[in-house]
Amino acid sequence: MEPSHTNSEDESKRMSSKVIRLIAGVLILLFAAIFLLGYLPRRQRTKATAEAARREARGLPVVIVATARESSKTVALVLPGNIQPITEAPILARAEGYLVKRYADIGDRVKAGQLLAELATPELDEQVEQGQATLQQVRAALTQANANLLEAKANANLAQITAKRNSTLVARGVLSKQEGDQSNSTYLAQAASVQAAEANINAAQQSVSASEANLRRLTEMQGFKKVRAPYDGVITVRAVDTGALINTGSTLLFRIAQTKTLRIFINVPQANYMDLHVGDQADITVQELRGCTFTGRVSRISGSLDTGTRTMLTEIEIRNRDSTLLPGMYAEVKLALNRSHPPVVVPGEAVVTRSDGIFAAVLDGNNTVHFEVINLGRDYGEEVEVASGLRAGDRVVINPSDEVIEGVRVKPTPYRASSTGRPGKGRS
Repeated sequence: MEPSHTNSEDESKRMSSKVIRLIAGVLILLFAAIFLLGYLPRRQRTKATAEAARREARGLPVVIVATARESSKTVALVLPGNIQPITEAPILARAEGYLVKRYADIGDRVKAGQLLAELATPELDEQVEQGQATLQQVRAALTQANANLLEAKANANLAQITAKRNSTLVARGVLSKQEGDQSNSTYLAQAASVQAAEANINAAQQSVSASEANLRRLTEMQGFKKVRAPYDGVITVRAVDTGALINTGSTLLFRIAQTKTLRIFINVPQANYMDLHVGDQADITVQELRGCTFTGRVSRISGSLDTGTRTMLTEIEIRNRDSTLLPGMYAEVKLALNRSHPPVVVPGEAVVTRSDGIFAAVLDGNNTVHFEVINLGRDYGEEVEVASGLRAGDRVVINPSDEVIEGVRVKPTPYRASSTGRPGKGRS
């Protein structure tokens, strides 16, 4: 009986093992079928999508793209200017006469107060002599008026004493009332003479003051017979020679200029005036003085733009102790301006000029073209500043072709400037 029971158990185990293997096989087949049904179509779709993308990429226009960048905060501004003396003045005679001696000529360096020329002024000399004689006359008249005043005061004093004495005698009955009245009248007349004498003295004193002032004026004018330099400088013009007739205030004798300090006037464009300040350094060069750079400072800014040129007049002062620079020279002034809001810079080939304005072809994140209106700033040749319309980091198309239109997708290629300044293709 035991062997039969053992066989049935073995048979049962074999049957269970077959069922498990069968179920496992079915599950494996089921998972394989699910995998094949899901993976293969997805793979086909991915492959088809990639192929479509490759076909689309092969059909997209290829463009060269540059990235807009922020320009340097320091910009070099080079402007032309004319060198002028810090002070230049014409020298004219205050006296009228003839030039008898000249002590300076063109190019002479003179000191303040140095004698430049001497005039002969016969008419002025006669006027001085006449003024002196007139002064002596009015002074004599003043002396006479003082004497007359003393005489009038003495007569008035005597008349007053006589009137008082006669008044007492009239009261006693010694003199008649008529005689007393006559004494009083005489006193009043003498008192009026004193007042007249005092008025004559005042008039004589005023005449003396007027004559003295006139004589001082003529004497000062006589001092202008000698023409002197008003300050240290160099004679740039000599307009007369010995024997020339000199008219007061109208005949130019010399021109004198101070050249130890010079100034240069430049016209700063409207786009740069906000970055210019008094005290900014300026480097000055002159073509004839090769290798020499002179340092100056911005001394004055006009504060107003010229409506015709849209520029602001600016003055540069420069020291010239060794007199290397000369007034009238043409110079170039270089300013290093610190810009508070530097503009964007792009290659010049990115600018698209149309009848309706100036544009740049900008790519978005999907490489789609959008034409943006821009305003240009300074042109550096290979590059150009964009005052508005672009931001740093924007991608712009270089020399966009007719295929590059609004809304079209393109295939970008990085911009790389060649040695000739023309754009070249980078690695795709």
